Amino acid sequence: MAQQRDMFDDLIDITKGLSGLTEPFSDLTNAFLGNPEAEPKEWNPADYKEKPRANTVPCLACRSEKSSCRACVKTCPVNAIEIEDGGIDILDTCRKCGLCAPVCPTEAIYSPQKRPKRIYDAVAAAATAYETAYVTCTRALKRVPRENEVVLACVGDVTPETWLAILMDYPNVSVYLPLDICTACRNACGEEMLGEAIATAEEWSGRGMGLEVDAKALTCTKRREFERKEYFDKIKQTTGLAMAKFNPAAAAVTTVSQRLKEHTKKLSALERSLSAATGANSLKRRRVLTQSRQLLLSTLQTHPELAPNVQVSTPECDFEKCTMCGDCVEMCPLRACDLVGSGNFTVESTYCTGCGLCVEVCQPGALKMVEHDAAELVLPDPEAEQKAAEAAKAHEEAEKMKAEAKKKLDAVLDRVEKLAD
Repeated sequence: MAQQRDMFDDLIDITKGLSGLTEPFSDLTNAFLGNPEAEPKEWNPADYKEKPRANTVPCLACRSEKSSCRACVKTCPVNAIEIEDGGIDILDTCRKCGLCAPVCPTEAIYSPQKRPKRIYDAVAAAATAYETAYVTCTRALKRVPRENEVVLACVGDVTPETWLAILMDYPNVSVYLPLDICTACRNACGEEMLGEAIATAEEWSGRGMGLEVDAKALTCTKRREFERKEYFDKIKQTTGLAMAKFNPAAAAVTTVSQRLKEHTKKLSALERSLSAATGANSLKRRRVLTQSRQLLLSTLQTHPELAPNVQVSTPECDFEKCTMCGDCVEMCPLRACDLVGSGNFTVESTYCTGCGLCVEVCQPGALKMVEHDAAELVLPDPEAEQKAAEAAKAHEEAEKMKAEAKKKLDAVLDRVEKLAD
């Protein structure tokens, strides 16, 4: 149902109209004075691309010659990645498409400005303020993006876990890709990677991702409640007058920075809880939580009902074959594997991304990868459990009081009936 307009909406429209009248004169002034900050930004696709970086420590191929992982090498469209002598070399022929990053199970290769958390934050900022946010690539857009358009080197740069978090938190996000735009692109597997990542996220979430193919259909409309919030905040900054008391609904609107801070705080709290409970193995080595896994865990904490839909792989041990040699623990790049007690193999599933290196280095063949749902990734929330317990107790007390009241009322009615007889 459409929201009713009031005088504040009229004032906002008048302000926007006045701004449109004054801007031409400002442009003339800036042109004469040569104000560089006021010059329009030029479209440069290179601004949205960066050469990926490599960290050999969590790289599976660098840790062991037995590793069959060459995901980054196979994905690179120009063969710009070489792994030799325990090191990763990214050649100058790199096209900076970033497709090597999302396929790495341990995030050993990454693009600093396009890591999963940064992509999520950029999309969240656009989706919070605007009615629709778009994720697209330089080849599709070919112009300076508007505030609700998130431009990537390639749309295949987003992991399934990131798409899942976006789908569950922001249903007003769409992908913008004109028809056949990927056909002649040198990032040959980008479209396929996008399709697989979104298909996985849609299967996990049970929701669909929007797709826009027509440039004329792209909109850039701020959400009405967010626009009002901005207007009231400007009045407060200028006059010191808090407009929230005149319009309480505006006070309830969360700003972009507040939304991002809340999400970051949530992720930090999750990581602290994990660190306190299972943050180190028996050798006192700190476990590593990848950003994609962090987003997945956070989403499952908020939506535990999705756990049966999410399929993950973790190693399973045949203890009759296990010699307790410890190779699996030594080679695990995220330190999720461990030998505890009298040498029994265990894996901390919240940290394990299913890379399978432990299986490949196990000489007696005691380990194998097993696929299962993500029920183990739903961590207990002490605060939520306490609130649930308090609510259950309050409900029980209320039911008890109702039963007692009903009992007293029945007794009174019985007495009235006897007197009537």
